[in-house]
Amino acid sequence: MTHSTARFAISDLAREFGITPRTIRFWEDQGILAPEREGRNRVFTRRDRARLKMALRGKRLGLSLAEIKDLIGMYSGTEDETPQLIECLRVMAKRREALEQQREDIEAMLAEISQFERQCRQELQRRDSR
Repeated sequence: MTHSTARFAISDLAREFGITPRTIRFWEDQGILAPEREGRNRVFTRRDRARLKMALRGKRLGLSLAEIKDLIGMYSGTEDETPQLIECLRVMAKRREALEQQREDIEAMLAEISQFERQCRQELQRRDSR
């Protein structure tokens, strides 16, 4: 088997990426993967493997299913990847902005919790000193 014609069973990909076959079937249902069939068995190509890897990375980065599908779909059948790279940067900037806002919100909530804890401790000390 040559490098370019590598084929993978669903169990191979599941083991490699530390996911379940059910997860792989989910990505297939979403149109991300399109394995060939040999009888009842799914046979995945290097292209499927690369698409699965991109989908899992997008999920890990917190992208929506629609964003993942858009980004992966842009890589189909084109030589010049410049538009895809620009779009990828745009999506990542948007995700970064959302995460930074979440961090600010979390920091504000933690400060509020700290303030409330101080008030509770002060109230307990006040009651103990009676």
